[in-house]
Amino acid sequence: MSAKKTQVVTLEFPDNKLLRALGGPHAKHFARIEQKLNAGIDMRGNLVAVEGKDRERAGAILRALYLRLAAGESVTMAEVDAEIRFTDETRILAPGAIKTASSRAVRPRSPAQSSYLELMRQCPLVLGIGPAGTGKTYLAAAFAAHMLYEKRVERLILSRPALEAGERLGFLPGDLKEKVDPYLRPLYDALFDVLGDSAGRLMEQGIIEVAPLAFMRGRTLNRAFVILDEAQNTTQAQMKMALTRLGEDSHMVITGDPSQSDLPGGIALGLNEALAILDGVEGVGVARFGEKDVVRHPLVARIVAAYNRANK
Repeated sequence: MSAKKTQVVTLEFPDNKLLRALGGPHAKHFARIEQKLNAGIDMRGNLVAVEGKDRERAGAILRALYLRLAAGESVTMAEVDAEIRFTDETRILAPGAIKTASSRAVRPRSPAQSSYLELMRQCPLVLGIGPAGTGKTYLAAAFAAHMLYEKRVERLILSRPALEAGERLGFLPGDLKEKVDPYLRPLYDALFDVLGDSAGRLMEQGIIEVAPLAFMRGRTLNRAFVILDEAQNTTQAQMKMALTRLGEDSHMVITGDPSQSDLPGGIALGLNEALAILDGVEGVGVARFGEKDVVRHPLVARIVAAYNRANK
């Protein structure tokens, strides 16, 4: 009897409403943990019994997710997958959620994202390198909003090169702003996601500025958080120009995927040169993401892996 008890971890959760949210619709969250781990989960009342080889790990995941719910955060399948990834690593993780607004918080969803966040806390200049879907731009925007919320910077500057991938700016309708908006849309999306409706108000006030890289020339940005997205499409001159915009009490994050350059020859000239020249420079951090760090739809990770195999 006692031997059998040692094979089961029993968890007690005081709030039945939160416990139902923990399990998810039709207990899909429990099913995902069972699918990914060697564990079985059985709920009776406010008790959850976990058995199997990975019962301790599954129990830790359930406790962590319940704490999120108790703190007022939502738990979706993406958060379940994130906790599974976290417990799959032995590295020490950085602190969890960062506050981006009074009622909003963002939490890293992989160990690589957690390390990325820690670098942004420590270094004035951080380069986030890796494939699409790893959260490089989104988490940079979230940390920038966090810095603004804590009044550690006075404005956010988000930029990317308006480089055409198959289309010409001249063929797009409208004035200059309307022509470049499609290229800056991913930055708008990230901002509104982490800040909510306040993003529009902050943009109207000029506290948040989203602009093509060409508009950065000749400026010195003090007490600002600068994000340069899609940096694989910068030339050497553009990259040097962007790096030298950094002013007093400012921070900069540069994101890009060297394998996805739209420059002639498909070579990320500016980004590759910056990585080589800045290697070992004090105050510069480099976060590298791989295909296993993709946090979008699971199919995206498989697509990235398939392309990497084909390229090799």
